[in-house]
Formats: sequence, structure tokens, C-alpha cells
Amino acid sequence: MAETDAVPQNPIRRYSNTAVAIHWMTAVLVLFQIWLGLSLDDLKGAARASTFDWHKTVGILILLATLGRLTYRMMNPPPAFSPDVPKWERVAAVWNHRLFYLLLIGLPIGGYVAVSGHAKNGTTTLLGGITIPTIPGISPQLGELAGSMHGLAAWTLIALIVVHFLAALKHQFVDKAPASGRMPPFRPPHGENTVVGQGHGATPVEAARA
Repeated sequence: MAETDAVPQNPIRRYSNTAVAIHWMTAVLVLFQIWLGLSLDDLKGAARASTFDWHKTVGILILLATLGRLTYRMMNPPPAFSPDVPKWERVAAVWNHRLFYLLLIGLPIGGYVAVSGHAKNGTTTLLGGITIPTIPGISPQLGELAGSMHGLAAWTLIALIVVHFLAALKHQFVDKAPASGRMPPFRPPHGENTVVGQGHGATPVEAARA
């Protein structure tokens, strides 16, 4: 069964508690990271160095959370869409998620390459004075290129977040679609029931589909 296929549902299948927890944890980290990144241009000296340490540390946390979420998703396929979601929106949602994974993995790696190109002693610092080795052999020119790509990818991520947010609002308040209940704590607009449709807590029908 393709990711974009729809399955009649009553009650609505939702993401598992594990997937929901990772989703919202990642969302908080990403929004905090965007604020940190946008703040860097206005800071200098010790304040900038401290904020940059936060930026690098949060980037590693985002990478780990994303890899964990992707691993969980591969082992526990997400719940199927319900038919109230049009085919074009299902395709857009699937590709939006794929691009999210690509960027949330690529951005920290690109940032690591950029930092490595400017490292003076082969290490870089994180919060608490923790040092980690940088990637050897990265030239300043490659570091500059990686930094430019990092910035472009960051703005692409922001655009995807805006699209994702607007789509959620559309489902909840314009379409009043039952599919709004796929991601707690949101609930279907008309009070439809939801059940876990992913992982070990999935209903028998959904578990058999996965």
C-alpha cells in the first residue's frame, strides 16, 4: 500500500504517543534553533560565541531526534490517510515530510562541515565547554560554501514549516476534516473518535495493514 493511499476509517487512526512526543520535541527544538540562528547576526563577542555554542548543540540534538524519529517511522509505518484528504494534499503531505527529514538531517551535517572549515585546532565547542572533533581536511573555501548552503537550506525549512502550519490550520478550521485528529493534541472538529494507528498500540486492522 502506497503512503498516499487512503483508507476508510471510523474511528480516525492517529500517530502513536511515541511519534507524537518526538514530533513535538523536534518542533520545539527547530523553532528554538531558528531563533538562535536569526539572532547570531545581531550579536558580537562573547554573546555571539555563547549563542553559537547553543546553536551547535541544539543542531546535534535535532539530528539525533530526527534520526530516531526516522528509525521509528521505518519500523512503525504511520497511520493511513482517511478519504477526507484529497489525493493532491496526500501527495503534498508525504513530500513535505520527506523534505523535512532531508533538511533536518542535512542542515546539522552542513553546519558541521561549515564549522570544520573554520576550526583552528581541529575541535569545536558545545554547551558546557564540551569539545568535539571537527571533520579533517575541510578547506575554508568548502566551509564557506557549506555555510552558504546551510543558510539557504534554513530558509527552505522555514518555508516548509509555514506551509505545514497553514495546511494544519486549513484542515482544522476550513475543511473541518476528521484527519485533523491524526496528530494529538489536535482533535477532529466534529468530535470523531480517534485510535492509535501506529506501532504496538495500533488497532488490529491497522496493524495488519502495516
